[in-house]
Amino acid sequence: MNGPNLSIVIVSFNARTDLERCLKSIHDAPPSHSHEIIVVDNASSDGSADAARRWTGVRVIETGANLGFSRGNNAGIRASSGLNLLLLNSDTIVPAGAIDALLTTLDRHNDVAVVGPRLVDGSGRAELSFGRMIGPFAELRQKQIAKRDVDALTRREHFPDWVSGACLLVRRADADAVGLLDERYTMYLEDVDFCAAIRARGRRILFTPVVEITHLRGRSGLAAPAATERAYRSSQIAFYVKHHPFWAPLLKLYLKLRGADM
Repeated sequence: MNGPNLSIVIVSFNARTDLERCLKSIHDAPPSHSHEIIVVDNASSDGSADAARRWTGVRVIETGANLGFSRGNNAGIRASSGLNLLLLNSDTIVPAGAIDALLTTLDRHNDVAVVGPRLVDGSGRAELSFGRMIGPFAELRQKQIAKRDVDALTRREHFPDWVSGACLLVRRADADAVGLLDERYTMYLEDVDFCAAIRARGRRILFTPVVEITHLRGRSGLAAPAATERAYRSSQIAFYVKHHPFWAPLLKLYLKLRGADM
């Protein structure tokens, strides 16, 4: 395939301010590697698509419906031609040199398919953006990690089971080999599932603290918290049906007893 070294795919839904901030950060300090930027707009009503078109070199795909994270990213990937793919949330800010450093890290490890950076919030506090394969006990452990421990845990390079899809660099060949992201997931857990599929082929996932990206977390979801909660529960059930079929009925019962909106 003749194309750039990198395709940056940004899926956005009613997050115009965040999207413009994200695009500005890339525009102000673009990666030195050849690249293209594709914004997938999931039928935003806030003028996001038109705002994105004002940036030089940005291609906008208007889906006409809110496809969710997986389908939106897949649409962007299929329209792209880069050797590598960077899935990037619209609510991120990319500092100078960060994307080049991610690509350099990926190039150093032939057995690595995915690289994820250290994510921090607007105050510089680290986010736990990686972990073990999700399951009943792994989810509990993840929730019990104290905030004071997150900083230390995110200071070392290692090979987790998954890294966050908020900023995820993957080789196109590996993404293609697993059929891209599973479109059963509307929002949440698609990154864990994607990394699991890649690991199943004997490839590795790398977390690197050398690169730090600001993640302003969930601005799209803040506008519709009930819908966001339903989307999470739907994805959680789909994940358990696929990866933990024994536990899936118990999860559904537990959520029903809790009165969760599904």
